[in-house]
Amino acid sequence: MKNQSLKLVAKTFAGLENILADELTQLGAGNIRIVTRAVEFSGNKNLIYKANLLSRTAINILRAIESFEIAEQQDLYNILRQIEWDQYFDHSKTIAVKAVIFDTVFDNSHFVELRSKDAIADYFNDKYGARPNVDKINPDIKIAIHISKTRCKVSLDSSGPQLFKRNYRKYAGEAPLNEVLAAGLIKLSGWNQKSALIDPMCGSGTIPIEAAMIAQNIPAGKFRKNFSFINWKDFDAKLFESIKKQADEKQQPISNTTIEAYDISGKNIAIARQNILKAGLLGNLKLQRNDFFNYKPQLKSGILIINPPYGKRIGEKDMTDFYKRIGDTLKKNYEGFSAWIISQYDHPLKFIGLKPSSKITLYNGPVECRFLKFEIYRGSFKQNQRKI
Repeated sequence: MKNQSLKLVAKTFAGLENILADELTQLGAGNIRIVTRAVEFSGNKNLIYKANLLSRTAINILRAIESFEIAEQQDLYNILRQIEWDQYFDHSKTIAVKAVIFDTVFDNSHFVELRSKDAIADYFNDKYGARPNVDKINPDIKIAIHISKTRCKVSLDSSGPQLFKRNYRKYAGEAPLNEVLAAGLIKLSGWNQKSALIDPMCGSGTIPIEAAMIAQNIPAGKFRKNFSFINWKDFDAKLFESIKKQADEKQQPISNTTIEAYDISGKNIAIARQNILKAGLLGNLKLQRNDFFNYKPQLKSGILIINPPYGKRIGEKDMTDFYKRIGDTLKKNYEGFSAWIISQYDHPLKFIGLKPSSKITLYNGPVECRFLKFEIYRGSFKQNQRKI
C-alpha cells in the first residue's frame, strides 16, 4: 500500500478548512476537496504518516475503507460483517467505534456503534474463533461510521488520540485554547516569522508555544508517542522512522524572530512556563507577568493575537467595559501593531472602538467565535489612508 492511492479525510474546526487544505497540498495531497469541518484528499501510506506528524490544523486523519447504501437497519450489520477486517488489523487489537448520523433510519448513534461493534466482532469470531475487545478509552484501532440519510461511510481513524493532543501541555489553566485552533489563529493572522508576535493574555501558553514550533519547524506531532496507524497490519515502521528523521533534520533555530507572552495571573505564568519547558522552548520566547492594560511593550510593531478571558475568568460583570478597555489600550500602547482578537460572537466586540479590517468566523468546538483584525495606526485612519 506504500504507493497505493487512498481516499483520505482530514477533520478540523469550522473556519480552518482552507488553512488545512494548504497544509495538505504542501505535503503532497491530491484531489483536494474542501467540505464543512474537513478536507477530502487522496494520498498513500507515506502521506498518512506525514499528515499525522506534520499537520498543525488537522484534528484527525481518516482512511476510507467502505461506502454503501442502507435501506433498513439490518443492512448495517450485514454489510459490515462482510468487510474483510483482518486486512487492516488483528483480532488481538482493542477497538472502539464512533458513529455520526444524520437523517437516517437509526434513532441514535450509540445503537449504530453497538451494531457496528457486533458485526466486526462476529466477523473475527467466525473466522478465528476469537474477537477483539472493546476499549473506549485508549483503543488500538478506532473505526469511524458516518451515516447521512441512506449512505454509510466506514473509515479507520489513523490518528488515535485527536491531533490537538500534542503532549507538550503538562498543565492547563481555565478554558485552555485548543492547540489546533491556536495554530490556525497564527496561520490566519498571516504571521511571517519576521515580525514580532505577542500574546498578552497567554493563559497556559498555547499560542506562543505553537508559534515557536512553527518558527523552528518543529513537527506538530513531535511529542506524541501514539498514532493508531502504528497498530495497522500494514504499518511500515522503517518508513515512519524515515519520515520522522527527515522532519527532525528540517528543524531550525529561531533567528530574527521575536515571540513574547505575558499574563496578569502569576498562576498562569507558572503553568505556561512548565508547558514551554516541556516543549523544550523556554529559551526561545519571552515570558513574563504583565497586566495588558498597564504594560507598554518596547517593540514598535508586530502582531498581537489575543484570546480574552470571559465570564467568571474576567471577574467583571460589565463585559462592555472590558472590551472598551481593550480598545483603549490598543490605541494607547500598540500603535503600529496589527491586533487579532478571538471572542465569542455574542460578546460586545463593537465596544473595542476600532474598525476591523478583517472578520473571520470560527468555531471553538461548538462555540461560534469571531476572529477580528484591527490595524492600530499612528494618527487617524483617514490620515493613513491618504498616505497609501
